[in-house]
Amino acid sequence: MLADDGSTDGTLAIARKFAARDGRIRIVSCGHRGIVPTLNAGLAQCSGRYVARMDADDWMHPDRLGLQRQALEIHSGWSVVGSHVEVFPRESLRRGRLEYEAWLNGIETPDQLRAEALVECPIAHPTFFARREVMDAFGYEDRGWPEDYDLVLRWLGAGHVVGVVARKLLRWRESPGSLSRTGADYRTDRFTRCKAHYLQQQFLGSPRSYVLWGYGGTGRALRGALAALGSEPSHIVEVHPRRVGEVIHGAPVIRPEDLPHLVPGAAPLRLIASVAGAGPRARIREALSAMGYREGRDYVCAA
Repeated sequence: MLADDGSTDGTLAIARKFAARDGRIRIVSCGHRGIVPTLNAGLAQCSGRYVARMDADDWMHPDRLGLQRQALEIHSGWSVVGSHVEVFPRESLRRGRLEYEAWLNGIETPDQLRAEALVECPIAHPTFFARREVMDAFGYEDRGWPEDYDLVLRWLGAGHVVGVVARKLLRWRESPGSLSRTGADYRTDRFTRCKAHYLQQQFLGSPRSYVLWGYGGTGRALRGALAALGSEPSHIVEVHPRRVGEVIHGAPVIRPEDLPHLVPGAAPLRLIASVAGAGPRARIREALSAMGYREGRDYVCAA
């Protein structure tokens, strides 16, 4: 199934040429309606047991579909599976993109994926391979932020298991003109709004107070997005001695060792660790684990 969103470079003519020679190729021409309507139009025409997603300018490993199908057949409890990627062309990649690639390719299990899901989108969109009934039940939604990230967070929030084939099965093209670079829905602030929405909906449960660990640029942005939804931090955790004792937006700044004194009894902590960088997040996870807090129940990491 090829869904064309009003291309002007000859793509549609080329696709029709191949479709005339191979009846398995079907084309949906959507004019120029945007990515979400086009994805849903293509999805509506799918009839197989599985749905695989891919962009026109990426390269797929010959074994990709077979290995992903095998993963879903072996793991009957998985609903969706992604894969590792290689971003190309390498010579033009910036440091941030290389770090994102390394982070993606470090995720190998559903548990890791769930734990990292509010840091960034934990599987690349063109590697999605899902049971069709799961895709049909959710579809893509236009909420003003990245549609792929939104879909992953809705899957996880509904209890679906998203797995990974830990092999580089897709070469993911980096282009200055790609939608992820030029589209308003893919700006950093839109990712932050998406995270805040699902943090409040799925972790906090409603507009409520929480403890925020980290008040650098990442933590400040997330606090602002959550505040717009009605959730404010009761306390802010910082490791810098100069900040301890301050009050930020009404929230006292405390040390990590003060955390056990905040919540009496068995009440959940509801802490959001919002720091950039895998190293600092690993140290926060280690510290919280040593205090007896459990990730996903008492705290989550969000960058």
